[in-house]
Amino acid sequence: MPRIVPLTDATWEPLAALFREGGDPRWCYCQFWRLRSKDFAVLKVPQLRDRLHEQARSDLPPGLVALARGDDGADRAVGWVGFGPRLDFQRIVHSKVIPTIDDRPVWSIVCFAITAAFRGRGLGSALLAAAVDHARAAGAPGIEAYPIALEPGQRLSAASAYTGTLSMFERAGFRVVADNASDRTAQHRRVVVRLDLDAR
Repeated sequence: MPRIVPLTDATWEPLAALFREGGDPRWCYCQFWRLRSKDFAVLKVPQLRDRLHEQARSDLPPGLVALARGDDGADRAVGWVGFGPRLDFQRIVHSKVIPTIDDRPVWSIVCFAITAAFRGRGLGSALLAAAVDHARAAGAPGIEAYPIALEPGQRLSAASAYTGTLSMFERAGFRVVADNASDRTAQHRRVVVRLDLDAR
């Protein structure tokens, strides 16, 4: 299994290479949830990339990177999980669809990105577990996420799975606290799940 470390200036280049592989990360750079819709819309990809790079230099990493050693001996990023204090994600804070459950200063897990060769090998669950451990160590009282809840027989594309699936979070001990966090136009139903990290 790849080693999972915080995104810092030192691990920036491998992550940037992963994001350049394509899909949503290539144009979003994990800023979609951090900005309100009107603010996100006016920024270009280089500006979004610079924002994530600046966040990587902060005291609070914006996520974790899964690194695997390549044949050349260099680290290659093969996975990513974006998370942080819920209040850092302005699109969620101001959402008319995703409900605010309570006023606890919980953290949010907002996205996963896994290179094609490592999908289906448990890396998403490993990234989730590492994010929970990181939030707990930082003193977060709880952590929530907004996964897709698949209906029986429903299929999910890799592009739509970026917030994770309900089953993955349930295996990690999360519970559903809001059963509908998607609007009527959404292809898949999104829910809010929560894991308490303190001993209330």
